[in-house]
Amino acid sequence: MKRFIPLLCCLCLILGLMPQTAFAAVPWPSGVSIEADGGILMDADTGTILYGKNMDQPYYPASITKILTALIVLERCSLDEMVEFSYDDVYNVEAGSSSAGIDEGDVLTVRDCLYALLLASANESANALACHISGSREAFADLMNEKAASLGCTGSHFANPSGLNDENHYTTAHDMALITREAIKNPVFLEINGTRSYQLAPTKRSPEGGYVANHHRMLNKNESVYYPGAFAGKTGYTSLAGNTLVTCAKRNDMTLIAVVLNGHQSHYSDTKALFDFGFNNFQSLRVSDYETTYQSIENDMTIGGMTAQDAVSLTLDPQGRVVIPKDGTFGDLTSVLTYDLDSQAPEGAVAAVQYAYEDHSAGFVYLMASGFSSSVQGSVSGTSQGTQGDSAALQPEPAALSAQGEQALQDTQPAQEAQNAAVSHAGNGAAETSLENASLPSSAETPAEDKRSPEGTATDIRIPANLWTVLGILFSLSLIISIVAAVRVHMRRKEERDLLARRKRRLERLEDIGFSSSDFDQLVAQRRLQSASSRRPRRRPRRRRDKKSIFR
Repeated sequence: MKRFIPLLCCLCLILGLMPQTAFAAVPWPSGVSIEADGGILMDADTGTILYGKNMDQPYYPASITKILTALIVLERCSLDEMVEFSYDDVYNVEAGSSSAGIDEGDVLTVRDCLYALLLASANESANALACHISGSREAFADLMNEKAASLGCTGSHFANPSGLNDENHYTTAHDMALITREAIKNPVFLEINGTRSYQLAPTKRSPEGGYVANHHRMLNKNESVYYPGAFAGKTGYTSLAGNTLVTCAKRNDMTLIAVVLNGHQSHYSDTKALFDFGFNNFQSLRVSDYETTYQSIENDMTIGGMTAQDAVSLTLDPQGRVVIPKDGTFGDLTSVLTYDLDSQAPEGAVAAVQYAYEDHSAGFVYLMASGFSSSVQGSVSGTSQGTQGDSAALQPEPAALSAQGEQALQDTQPAQEAQNAAVSHAGNGAAETSLENASLPSSAETPAEDKRSPEGTATDIRIPANLWTVLGILFSLSLIISIVAAVRVHMRRKEERDLLARRKRRLERLEDIGFSSSDFDQLVAQRRLQSASSRRPRRRPRRRRDKKSIFR
């Protein structure tokens, strides 16, 4: 066997010196162009940018501004709130600009105002909604800029809710795609924005209620520029902005957002070219169907500063997706594990895996600690159960605590809701009566004093003294259990915060000395291997006996 070792080493050396053929990944597609000055094509699920032309260059947006206006209104108003139109709302607009025929003194619901805003691009509706929420267009513009910044917009500034000409009112194609991506997550926005036509409530100019129609021609099957799969969007035009257009379309598992700025009567053909390019050249994959690297972890691995113990099982968020060229494969992606989670991260996420295709960001997936999440929730539920006086809330094992706590929470929820309703009603001066009636199936039942059990009326029941002692003991035990559970939850959360803080300080120290988190993990893994090898018992060499001594 020893004779083959030198031969094997020589063979490995020869193979290592021979030139190797590497199969390069399919290049990122680029065969598209548009006539507009600025534009972008973004995948809505991942935020992946499939194409961009001057996408971070500021342009005047015109009426596509109203997407952001509608998003803020939906977040801050009920659809049934009433909006009164002032003289300034109706007439402080450019002559000949878009209108829904609403006049001073008209009162419409927020719902009607939104239909007028998104379908007919009514500028008076934009003004009225802004003043209804903030008192003035200027104050509402502050809300617009705050919302845009929270969505990651970096090149925009909004000065009014309508998009009419203003030198301080501008945006970028990238920012408008981010705003639209957030807007289409709202089902009410989609319902209104995708409607073909709508009849408004009666107004002074239209006593029978006027109709508003969607101006976006790519959403209308009767138009020559209709695009199959298009479901939302907004048109815009001013003399300074030129033609602007935002459109959303879906095919199979891909939802794309196309934005065109400063178009030259080519906004529809540009948008069609972008959609054809995206749907024909890219595919969207669900990460959990392909990813295997992060499916399992070692017990000593830490995620976000928390040790992954046996009770913690990591799973991939099923919503995580990546976008790659149609001829590419999931193996062409490179991945980076990060602990920095954004505000959009779901509950239970402890890390994220970010993917890249060549130098293009391709998507991400969250790592969910389902075991840790349920354990914490179980402890909280156990505390709630102890508060209600159940002496079985606390069990020796955390898993049992979780199951008992969740069951108790489900059992007590209907009664708690009834009690809350009664307490709310008690503000009118009938607290005791409301609490009693809250437990009755119907208000038409016989009063409590007339209800009879098999042993007599409710007032005839007598509780023995020794039962009071038992109840007192049970109450004391439940109180002690509640306190113990609360202390355990507090200590566990404190330990988690401390671990997260230590993890953050470690990452900061690594950044200060030029190390990344992945570099540190690799260094730790190497040291563990070295320490493991050093702990292995060395075999003592066998002592060779002198042949001469055998015969002595």
